[in-house]
Amino acid sequence: MKTTFLIFIILSASLLPQDMRSNSGRSLFSDQKAAFIGDAITILVVESSLASNNAETSTGRQSDIGFDMSGGLGKNQLPTADFGLGSGNRFTGSGSTKTSGVIKTKISATIDSVLANGNLFIKGSKKIVINGEEQIIKIRGIVRTSDIMADNSVLSYNISESEILFEGKGMIDKSQSPGWLTKLFHWLF
Repeated sequence: MKTTFLIFIILSASLLPQDMRSNSGRSLFSDQKAAFIGDAITILVVESSLASNNAETSTGRQSDIGFDMSGGLGKNQLPTADFGLGSGNRFTGSGSTKTSGVIKTKISATIDSVLANGNLFIKGSKKIVINGEEQIIKIRGIVRTSDIMADNSVLSYNISESEILFEGKGMIDKSQSPGWLTKLFHWLF
């Protein structure tokens, strides 16, 4: 009887193996981290960028050619001739650009797919409308499971191949873009 029971346990364990990840949620010793398609994950977007460029140019050229002739014989003087030619060219130009931006927000995203190496492809969006002004934040990229913190969040700079899109629509957006007549003149000239 003991041998049949032992054989039964061995056969049932080999025929019905358990996936350690599927039971990790019931464990007292593991965190419930997002790891499957459809699981939610919080992205802490903390991005800042600064770029500047400065250029200065100065050129110059100067050319002079001269010819002078004079003379005289007795009472009759030969006419005096002067010839001069000069040219000059001067150019001075300068320009500079500076761009900076800071984004800090939290976005909830979901796991779209699990890659062969265990990394997670995530994507999410957030839409905020205040007084007719609409702001949309979209994020997508690849996250390593080791970068996911215990509270199921990940910092945006730990997302590889990340795309963070921040758009706005409304009166402020319309007032910042040139009108159609200005666009026409810029296109013509």
